Amino acid sequence: MRVRRALLSVWDKRGLAELGGALSAHGIALVASGGTAALLSEAGLEVETVERATGAAEILGGRVKTLHPAIHAGILARRDRQEDMADLAAGSVAPIDLVVVNLYPFQDAEALGAGDEAGRTELVDIGGVALLRAAAKNWRHVAVVCEPDDYDRVIEELAATGGALAEETCRGFAAKAFRLTASYDAAIAAWLSAGEAGWPERWTWSGELAGELRYGENPHQPAALYREGAARADDLVAVEILQGKELSYNNYLDAEAARRVARDLHALDPARAVCAIVQHTIPCGAAVADSALEAYARALAADPVSAFGGIVALDRPVDGTLAAKLAEHFLEVVYAPEFDDAARNTLARKKALRLLAGPFPGGDPTALELRRVGGGILVQRPNLEWLPAGDPRAACEVATSIRPTDDQWRDLLFAWTVCRQVASNAIVIARGGATIGVGGGQTNRVGAVQLAIGRARELGHDPAGAALASDGFFPFPDGIEAAADAGVGAIIQPGGSRRDEEVVSAAERARIPMVFTRMRQFRH
Repeated sequence: MRVRRALLSVWDKRGLAELGGALSAHGIALVASGGTAALLSEAGLEVETVERATGAAEILGGRVKTLHPAIHAGILARRDRQEDMADLAAGSVAPIDLVVVNLYPFQDAEALGAGDEAGRTELVDIGGVALLRAAAKNWRHVAVVCEPDDYDRVIEELAATGGALAEETCRGFAAKAFRLTASYDAAIAAWLSAGEAGWPERWTWSGELAGELRYGENPHQPAALYREGAARADDLVAVEILQGKELSYNNYLDAEAARRVARDLHALDPARAVCAIVQHTIPCGAAVADSALEAYARALAADPVSAFGGIVALDRPVDGTLAAKLAEHFLEVVYAPEFDDAARNTLARKKALRLLAGPFPGGDPTALELRRVGGGILVQRPNLEWLPAGDPRAACEVATSIRPTDDQWRDLLFAWTVCRQVASNAIVIARGGATIGVGGGQTNRVGAVQLAIGRARELGHDPAGAALASDGFFPFPDGIEAAADAGVGAIIQPGGSRRDEEVVSAAERARIPMVFTRMRQFRH
């Protein structure tokens, strides 16, 4: 497809002068709007304004300038249809063979100081979207370019062909244009839908490719990372990667899981330092302490075997002393708010170790969590509640006649907070603000109890007197009896079983205080 006339109308003017110069060098006539025309003229290029091409001045403060038959007929005319070309001739309309358009940056409204309703509304592009869709629809005869990153490809192909673009190139550009407009419309719809009750009749997710990953969960699976809209500072895709190999698919999953465990423990007790170590998205060690160094040491001691190749998340800055301890073990990722110079120098020797610096994820109740099933997508709001509002000790229900001591309360709430990040069926055993046994992903609850007790003992921890948390209710007394046989000192669970009375009776017989949260915390 030979290019003889091009329309340019862009917000992002990166590379515009270079592209215009290359087009002019091939004898391609330039038509441009507003600021685009001004920049091309300043670059010494001959350019026809849209107003001159249409014979109509822009109106409504610039809202209407390219929405004109002289523009859209020139784009939409099918060159292989005599009647289309006759219509152009009758209206004295010249065909447009190349459309170069990028859109108002609606998703950057906040950064541009236009975050209010009026400002965002003005950043909704109409004419640009219409141009892109028109050109993309007629891709067999018109090329459409919607990103400055593609200018070099256009310049190189025009140079190689003497001013033409291949059909394959035009088709690929058209697909990219439709993906852009779909994503753009999805972002606008999401903004306008904010605060609506219920689920919309149609929902579209959009994302921008952040990069290909080496592979997915396994080496034979292709994978990529997409950034959702304008990334927030607390999004994992926005944090600073200070060193190390490229993050893998599994690294991203594990790092997000570790961040969430540390976030929740920090929310539970902001005065104490927090460390979470995750393996395969499940916390294998977590602890709170008076310092980050001690919290890491206690989390590591919980299960040093599973921590091999694990992901560490801390809620305090990493200094040189802690960095030296981290360097003693093989870790995939360390996530913390910051790393001081001494820590950076110490960990620089571990060239493969990824260091991520950033805040913990926020709690956006309007966010969506997605999971694919055959032929559909499951959508849910995030689980941001795991304890009743207010004072948890007052809000939770003590189901037994024996009440937990202060120390038991602290460990119960700690174990419950960690447990919600373990795959169901999940059991966490903790003592003194550190995990000592984790049993997750089991098909029955008594099996999860037995696994957590067994793991604790294998690692040299004694479950006697410790606190035990269960993410779901105990359907039978057998789980309580297994915990009692191991000497567990206190239990926290949602409650709600038809056999709650039998379960509580088993706890009473074993003299174990039991707390009901009335909030299930399944994680499948």
